[in-house]
Order: sequence, then structure tokens, then C-alpha cells
Amino acid sequence: MDVTRLCSDLVKIRSENPPGNTEAAVHYIGELLAAGGIRFTTTKCRDGRSNLITEPAGTGLLLCGHVDVVPAIRDGWSVDPFSGILRDGSVWGRGATDMKGGCAALISAFMAFVEANGQAPAQLAFVCDEETGGDCGIRHLVAHHLVLPCDCLIAEPTPALHPNIGQKGLVRLEMRFSGSPGHGSLYPAIGRSAIAEALSFMQYIGSLPDRKFPHSRSLEEIISRSSNVLSEEFGLPHTSEILTSIMFNPGIIAGGEKSNIVAQRCDLDLEMRIPWGCDIPALIDDLRKHAPYGTIVSETSHTPSLTDPESRIVTAICRAVEKTYGRPASPIVQWAASDARHLRAAGFRVAEYGPGELRLLHAIDEHVKTESLEKAVTVYLAVMQDYVLQKKND
Repeated sequence: MDVTRLCSDLVKIRSENPPGNTEAAVHYIGELLAAGGIRFTTTKCRDGRSNLITEPAGTGLLLCGHVDVVPAIRDGWSVDPFSGILRDGSVWGRGATDMKGGCAALISAFMAFVEANGQAPAQLAFVCDEETGGDCGIRHLVAHHLVLPCDCLIAEPTPALHPNIGQKGLVRLEMRFSGSPGHGSLYPAIGRSAIAEALSFMQYIGSLPDRKFPHSRSLEEIISRSSNVLSEEFGLPHTSEILTSIMFNPGIIAGGEKSNIVAQRCDLDLEMRIPWGCDIPALIDDLRKHAPYGTIVSETSHTPSLTDPESRIVTAICRAVEKTYGRPASPIVQWAASDARHLRAAGFRVAEYGPGELRLLHAIDEHVKTESLEKAVTVYLAVMQDYVLQKKND
């Protein structure tokens, strides 16, 4: 099965999230699997959010990918973002890197293994909703026991020699600040501005990256290695601080009624990425204390997660990468979030490894190199073989 053609076909199938409809992509994958005699189940959630799951293979391995992508505006692209065109040795279009390229490589490797060996080497799961939290995707599968705790490889894009084994935590807060309205000409002598309260709070938030948190020696070593790798990948000089500090983004702020009225209300949507060692409940309590006229309307949080670097899934991927590239491989951690956090929280041992151009995540002219796709297939085949052989030896 030609992985380049498969990636191109998936990119052509629109599955932007929002709105999140993945029915067409799941149907396409289902047809491929059915042609190879693979039994599977599909689930449907609201607004066409669909997932596909094959039967467990008994090897203790789950291979997972998401088929939803972030939206793309045509402006600025050198190609149609949903063309899936093959140009300059790459497949171009939204989702080529994140992560339809990885999904294509999983399918190609899986079907090649089945054709050569007559058996399924793992359970497959292709899910929706990763880009908006996973409620209808991987979290739905876990809640309904359609996947059970085991070793899991997610085909998210990673550096070629470095599977990802951990991610910072995440806090999202919707906050509402209240003020005392009055005539704008008398402020600040009279009235209290909700906007000013929100800005004062944000000044405090700006001090959070200066906080330091304790780490084990082994985690410090992984963070140091990760910093070097990510600095090289992204050309960023201070990735160690990004990995060890609270990072924040005031994504949306809206308030006020009129320019000559002291603002009575201001709403703030805040996101923070949380490092290992930070106590999230204590952090949120502290934020409340520094927002005397602010209320947390909605709160979502996920603790930082980490898979043991000596676990079987990590060592199996590293062996496969070293065999494929002829160079040493080592695990890293990253600052972003994915479905891995939900699976780790449910007891899965998860590592991410996949093809893609990391600088083009969610970016204009997203593409994935054909060579990266083909090498990912080789890595996945080696990992599958590892688990099947272990099952036979057991």
C-alpha cells in the first residue's frame, strides 16, 4: 500500500475541527481495512464525529492516530490546503504533518504486516476530536472500554530520532471580572473598571514563569536532552525554560460596554502549560487570591504526564528507529498536549512517534516528506514485529 498516495488521499478528505466531522475520513479508512479482511467497529458522536477501532490483537499493543485537523484559510498558501498535492518530494496540505501522514504510515505498515503474516499485529484506533479535547474521540473510547490499558504508539509527528514520552500539563480558565460602573470622565476617582481588574490579574500571571519546580535527576536529564533537540528543531534558544516553567497565553479578552462608561464586566480566557512538579490545585487557589474581583466560570486541567523511558513501548520504538536510521535514538518530552495525556491517565503506557515537519504544525504550507513517511512505515513494522515475537515467546 503506497503510503504517499494514502497520505494524499487522507489530506484531500476535509475533516477540519471545528466543525469536527470525521465521517468521510473514517469511512475511507474502513474501506481499506475491509478490503484486507480486517474487522472493525465505528462509533458516532455529535456532529459527525466518528472513530474507528479494530479488534484487539492480543499483543498488548495499540496503534493510534487522530484524523481531525485544525482549520485552514486559503490565504497565504502556495497550494490548495486540501489538494494533497505531491510536490518537491512531499505531500502538501492541511493535516499532512498533524497527523494524516502518521495515520497513513500506520495503515500502510499494518496492512503490509497482515498481508505478509496473515495476522493483525496490534489494535488500531483512528479517532476524532483530538484538536478540541478528545471528548468524542479517545476519551469516548476509553470511557466505553473500547480500548483497554496496554502499550500504545500514537503516530504524532516527532523528531526522527526521538520518540516523545511526556507532556506538560494544561490549565484552561474562563474568568469573569466585575467592576462598578460610572461615568468615564470621573474614573479612576469614581468607579472600578472590570477591564483594569483583568489587566492587573494578567500582570500577576506574567510573574508565573519565574517560578521554579523540583524534578528528579532522571527527569532533569530528559528535559535537558529534550531542550537540545527542540532548540535544533525549532531554532528556539530557551526551550529548557519552556519545558520547566509555567507558560501562559491570554487567548481571548473582551469587556466593557462603551468608551465613556467604566467597564462593569470583562471576560478572560486563559491557557497555561504546567511543568512537572507544579501543584495545579494550589496554583489555581493562588490565582483566585490574586483576582479579588474575578470569578472562575469554567476550569479544565490536566496534570503533566510521563511514560517510563525504560518501558517496553519506549525501548521498542528506540530500537526500531536505530535500526531504520542507523543512528542512536533517545526519548524526549515536549510542551504541547495530545491524546497521550488521556491515555496515560487511564493507565496506558504511551509513546508518540511519527513523520512530519514540526515547524509546520498548524502552519501555512503544511507538508510531510515522502522519505519521512516511508521510514515511519519501516519503524512501525519493526515495532509490530517486536510485539508479535514477544507474544509468541510468551
